[in-house]
Amino acid sequence: MKILVSGSTGMVGSALVARLCENGQEVIRLVRPTSNLDQTRFTSRPGPKAIVWDADKSTLDSSAEGADAVVHLAGASIAGSRWTAERKQILRDSRIAATRNLVGALGKLIRPPRAFIAASGIGYYGDRRDEELTESSTGGTDFLAQAARDWEAESSRATEFGARVAVLRFGIILAKQGGALPQMVLPFRLGIGGRLGPGRQWMSWIALEDIVEIIRFAIATEPVAGAVNAVAPNPVRNAEFTKELASVLHRPALFPAPAFALRLALGREFAQTLLLSSQRVLPKKLEQLGHRFLLPELKPALRAILRNGRAH
Repeated sequence: MKILVSGSTGMVGSALVARLCENGQEVIRLVRPTSNLDQTRFTSRPGPKAIVWDADKSTLDSSAEGADAVVHLAGASIAGSRWTAERKQILRDSRIAATRNLVGALGKLIRPPRAFIAASGIGYYGDRRDEELTESSTGGTDFLAQAARDWEAESSRATEFGARVAVLRFGIILAKQGGALPQMVLPFRLGIGGRLGPGRQWMSWIALEDIVEIIRFAIATEPVAGAVNAVAPNPVRNAEFTKELASVLHRPALFPAPAFALRLALGREFAQTLLLSSQRVLPKKLEQLGHRFLLPELKPALRAILRNGRAH
């Protein structure tokens, strides 16, 4: 298969490209004009081929013709900094405007792709306390939920040129080399780790290797379409996550971070949405389609990631 991948120099994109190449797929990276493929955080190899893609324009090089699938992972990190008005605009543009332009460019190809696999996030659901959330659950109303809804709407436009569209709502991705986990680990290494706020909020997590396998499953499996919750089947409360992480690291978990302190340090909206909100998300569609997870339980997942760097 010929597969185009945007966001290919990020944590998920790099892992995905490596896995696809291992399996003999023809992978073409869609890279920004300013990308340095030889010096990224997550890979030292640029991969077999690359096409320069300007996210501000609805154009693509003709070598994108005939792709079987596109995996669209590009988007600025939601946890990169405080959510100022300027940062919020960057978050929206890097998702919504960029996706609009990419879909527009793909639609102009003589032979557009048959499958469009796009990233989204469980932020779509907003803060839902103890409610069990499946793909049929309604969306939330906060900034991140509205951005996710608009992002998914742009991805869905790929159906206009006949593509099967699957929108993967990523949970908290756990990996040794990046994402949220190293930031969670640091306080425990220093002996000052603990739960966030009350600790009762649900955390819907997923190991990086499982994310890669879910994307591969979505590429290859025709019934995978529409919204798909890309999370492990066993979400946990923050207090349990904290306990298991401390156990794996052989460190205490004695110093909770009060909610008011998190809001003060990081900004109320940022802290409330990313650290204190509760999302008990279940991968109902993946389970119904027979997808099998490599790391469905938290403690074995943390042990495999932190001790070995990957699952076995």
